[in-house]
Amino acid sequence: MTHAVAVTLLTGFLGSGKTTLLNHFLRHHANASVAILENEFGAANIDGALLEGGSGVSVVELSNGCVCCSVRGEFSAALSDLLARRAAGELNFERLIVETTGLADPAPIIQTFFVEETLRDALRLDAVVTLADCEHIDRQLDEHPVAAAQLGFADRILLTKTDRVDEATRAAAIARIHGINAKAEILDIVQGECPAALWLDLDAFSLSDELGLSASLRIVRAGQQGFEAFAPLSARPRSWHDAISAQLFEGGELDLKKIGAFMERSIDLHGNDMLRYKGVLAIAGEPRRLIVQGVHKVAGFDYGSPWGEAVPQSRLVIIGRYLPVDELRAGFLQTQE
Repeated sequence: MTHAVAVTLLTGFLGSGKTTLLNHFLRHHANASVAILENEFGAANIDGALLEGGSGVSVVELSNGCVCCSVRGEFSAALSDLLARRAAGELNFERLIVETTGLADPAPIIQTFFVEETLRDALRLDAVVTLADCEHIDRQLDEHPVAAAQLGFADRILLTKTDRVDEATRAAAIARIHGINAKAEILDIVQGECPAALWLDLDAFSLSDELGLSASLRIVRAGQQGFEAFAPLSARPRSWHDAISAQLFEGGELDLKKIGAFMERSIDLHGNDMLRYKGVLAIAGEPRRLIVQGVHKVAGFDYGSPWGEAVPQSRLVIIGRYLPVDELRAGFLQTQE
């Protein structure tokens, strides 16, 4: 049985640096067995000269713009065609990178990998990586709701063009991005210089018991790495209002039936506005962690590692838009044993 092809969804608003990142990747992995699926609209195409030396790299352009603006079925058909060409020997790739246009909402693209039965065994969504232009992200978030959606769905956020702004602008951009998505680690990169290991093979959609709330910024510049701490989400004053925000719900041991009913009701009523959510929950009488993870109304539940000597506690992060936060928080607390 062949292994599923790992898929990285590369998103970010117009001009955020997606193509620059891919060019850097190809310069250092010219012979990688990878297919890059990109739209012909949006950022400039990858420089063809970079691809001539890489026999394992295949670039496929979608001529109808289906990743950006069409129904999920067209994107599914494009993926099926890629897999058919791979099976026929026309394309050879062990990894797929999907570069969306700068105006694409990631939601229907992500859902494709979970609801299309013909693709689930052949493709495995590894992570959503979103690039954010530090110079323009504030205005983009004010004017384009899709910019916030791209950040909200992210498993990792690459902050670009920080070398073109002052420290106050950079700090404000980080604070606002973290307010939208407190789960994704933020990496500060320049000119697309980011090691592949920091944005590929993240395995972000597995049901792991690591909640991964981010409280620091990783700086990646000229091959050097460092960390910069920033204030926790709850301690930071907000000078903006974004429809999409990250909410953390915390509690002790929960009643299994109550938390099950709470999640079912929340997903049923608010699933369309729950972009990403993940929880590591303590269930009364159960020695193992209960893991929940979902995208909109597609959710998965499983038991993880035992608590052992750790104090059982429940934490649920929901990244959503226009959610009744107080109502949800009260409902979550009512599930405690």
